[in-house]
Amino acid sequence: MRNHNSTDSRTLAPTSDPKVFVDPAGRRFTPPGDWACLPPGDAGLTRRVKAAGPSWMVVEKKGRKIFSRGLWAPRANIEGARTALAAERSTETYAKKLEASRTRRVDEQRAYVASFEGEVRDFLRFAPRFEELESAMARAITEHATPVGSGTVARTKRIPVERRAEAAVIAWLRHQTTAYDHMNIPRIKGARREIRRELAQISRALLDLHRRDAAHAERSCPLCAQRTPPELP
Repeated sequence: MRNHNSTDSRTLAPTSDPKVFVDPAGRRFTPPGDWACLPPGDAGLTRRVKAAGPSWMVVEKKGRKIFSRGLWAPRANIEGARTALAAERSTETYAKKLEASRTRRVDEQRAYVASFEGEVRDFLRFAPRFEELESAMARAITEHATPVGSGTVARTKRIPVERRAEAAVIAWLRHQTTAYDHMNIPRIKGARREIRRELAQISRALLDLHRRDAAHAERSCPLCAQRTPPELP
């Protein structure tokens, strides 16, 4: 069991013992007696503690998601950073900076929502006779996909925004116009992906039907039957 005060930062995983952690190689570590755990939640304080000296970031992986279980560091470093940050945050200058940052984020979110809805409409490209339906769909899809912290494809920056819009439309159609939510999908690797691929082809065919300025059996159409599509739960 390693119990020395490391001079660098480490990323470790938790164990059943709250004071024993393991690194990717399986080596076990326990923090020195004068260390404490800074809980997650204050990014600014965490950054300062990391910059102040040695620290161990404890993270737990569950599926594809990674959750922080806190930052272990010398107790003196945590308290010192907390005191300094509290003093800084109590100033009028900091309050104005915080308000300006909030306003900027609100403006950026508003602009992104408007831009994303435009991208959705560009992807839909319904014929003039279905313009009202296109507008309702774009609004519903955007309201579902764009909230901050929603975890939807619209919030990722790994792909261009036009591809995010396309993926959001296909996902929305999968839930609204297919039986996907009630399917009993086998727990076989790739099975869910294959079913989504098949349903996506159906959804694309449905979209193409509304891109042609021609009548079709609207009463049996899963989109036309509900001129104002419901939102996802």
